[in-house]
Amino acid sequence: MAAGGGGSCDPLAPAGIPCAFSPVSQAYFALASSDGHLRVWETASNRLHQEYVPSAHLSGTCTCLAWAPARLQAKESHQRKKRKSEAVGTCDQVDLLALGTAVGSILLYSTVKGELHSKLISGGHENRVNCIQWHQDNGCIYSCSDDKHIVEWSTQTCKVKCKWKGDNSSVSSLCISPDGKMLLSAGRTIKLWVLETKEVYRHFTGHATPVSSLMFTTVRPPNESQPFDGVTGLYFLSGAVHDRLLNVWQVRSENKEKSAVMSFTVTDEPIYVDLTLSENKEPVKLAVVCRDGQVHLFEHILNGHCKKPLTSNCTIQIATPGKGKKSPPKPIPILAAGFCSDKMSLLLVYGSWFQPTIERVALNSKETHICLERDISNCWTPKVETAVTKVRTPVINSEAKVLVPGIPGHHAPIKPPPPQPKEVENKRKLGGNEATIEERLGAMDIDKKERKDDFLQTNSFPVLLTQGLESNDFEMLNKVLQTRNLNLIKKTVLRMPLHAVIPLLQEGTFHILGFLFFSSAVLMVQWLKCVLTVHASYLSTLPDLVHQLGTLYQLMESRVKTFQKLSHLHGKLILLITQVTASEKTKKMPPPGQKAKLVYEEESSEEESDDEIAEKDSDDNWDEDEEEKDSEKDEGEEDEDAEDKEENGEDRDVSSEKELNGDSDLEPENESEEE
Repeated sequence: MAAGGGGSCDPLAPAGIPCAFSPVSQAYFALASSDGHLRVWETASNRLHQEYVPSAHLSGTCTCLAWAPARLQAKESHQRKKRKSEAVGTCDQVDLLALGTAVGSILLYSTVKGELHSKLISGGHENRVNCIQWHQDNGCIYSCSDDKHIVEWSTQTCKVKCKWKGDNSSVSSLCISPDGKMLLSAGRTIKLWVLETKEVYRHFTGHATPVSSLMFTTVRPPNESQPFDGVTGLYFLSGAVHDRLLNVWQVRSENKEKSAVMSFTVTDEPIYVDLTLSENKEPVKLAVVCRDGQVHLFEHILNGHCKKPLTSNCTIQIATPGKGKKSPPKPIPILAAGFCSDKMSLLLVYGSWFQPTIERVALNSKETHICLERDISNCWTPKVETAVTKVRTPVINSEAKVLVPGIPGHHAPIKPPPPQPKEVENKRKLGGNEATIEERLGAMDIDKKERKDDFLQTNSFPVLLTQGLESNDFEMLNKVLQTRNLNLIKKTVLRMPLHAVIPLLQEGTFHILGFLFFSSAVLMVQWLKCVLTVHASYLSTLPDLVHQLGTLYQLMESRVKTFQKLSHLHGKLILLITQVTASEKTKKMPPPGQKAKLVYEEESSEEESDDEIAEKDSDDNWDEDEEEKDSEKDEGEEDEDAEDKEENGEDRDVSSEKELNGDSDLEPENESEEE
């Protein structure tokens, strides 16, 4: 049984990759890699049996898998009608394999047909599937997810039979009791459910972190004198993320304590756990694969409390053979380990997930530590059966030269280092003083520009950023994130690996929240803007993007809410400021000049009156013109008052002309000349 799937950015996600041995004979080993491919290997010949790539393998990667139980497969093989084209050994082969995805769907893959059997999606989970369990009798599938629910599926109709809330947080692991009537579920707490009524039968305290593995260890209780109801008295095992203790619990009556009765201690977080069920007071054999690549073997008879954690009876480790001081032995990680049917040997899967090596190891030794030397340098080429995958090996001409990385000729010729100056050699030979650093750098022909310690090189920025995010080194991150060069920021974001995108966004959110009023927040906005624009296509494929970037989204939403009001206020302030400045400018302008622009002098009053009448000849002023003509006739008749009238008439004519020309005030000199 696998401890859970990896490949997630969540720090509380289980380590390792989804993998499992086929039931009973362990003839096959299924492994779902992080690139979305499902590979089924033959354990006896260590050959790739089948490879399957789901259509949505990039967006919905496999998070967990489970083989159908042997009892169910035997029933299906008997019910199925034999056809002429069907092979004789088909009924003995392992058939269905359930795959849980990151988008909440479940795929049923048939290893006999080599294709997808069915898909369970309608009305199921809304988030990633964490664990899948087959019921050994009725053919149902039970699954749990991050959406806090447990779903019971029907494999015949591919629909949901029942769905209920399993915990207040995400449910990470499931296990069915040996009699098939109870179901264990675990998140932060462990619950035992009655499958018929979907009610909680018992509560257990659980772990501090999410549970990654959950399985029953006994079939019957050790005390056979008491009546057995199918579950009371049984022991089960649980392992959690970032926890080096595997706890053992016992199902007791309701008034008894519900804490762990004993525990097994290992060197690192468990990524794969396998055990042999205890029957008739037999000791339980336990194989735990840890994150550091070692396997710990335990053998213990479960009978009541044990105060101290039990250590392993044997530890198995695999390493490469060393070849002197130049190439010391290197550890080879173990991916999974499973007990064979005889319980006296162990199947070890080690190496890389792309080309794992499967080996059967006997457990006859009584040594506490076993180190196996294996050379896997020649095992990187995948062994694929051409009959299954229909892959033809291309015919290569002997005269053709193939250039691949690592073969001489593929890279540029290596320039020999320049000879060192004779002065440095003479100093060393004569026993003089050591050469200075400047002389050594000059001997190595290193450009002085590269020795400037003003700032780091551009090529080292993506490496430093990735290392700082993985190790959470504040000083290293501060050196990279404090740059103000926008071109350098863009180049760094383009060259950084994809798995560091989400940690960088989370680090930027932390900086903005912690240093909101400092200059680093402004710099982080530039980084976040560049990351969101460059890696938008990758971020759109993540199913849990909203959950991971929720804090950043809320922060942006709260900051943008006031933008519309501020823009309205900004517009009103601009209008007020422009009006105030315009009024101030008009006040400061000097008044227009009071001098007359034009002075018109007339020789006689008659010409003056004729011109005035000609200018004022209009349709609107007929009455006024007639009155002026009458007044002129009266002026000619009256001789006594002629001089007074001429003076007054001249004054009115001059003033009217000045009004037409825009001048109203007359100077005293002009008045005297006209008179």
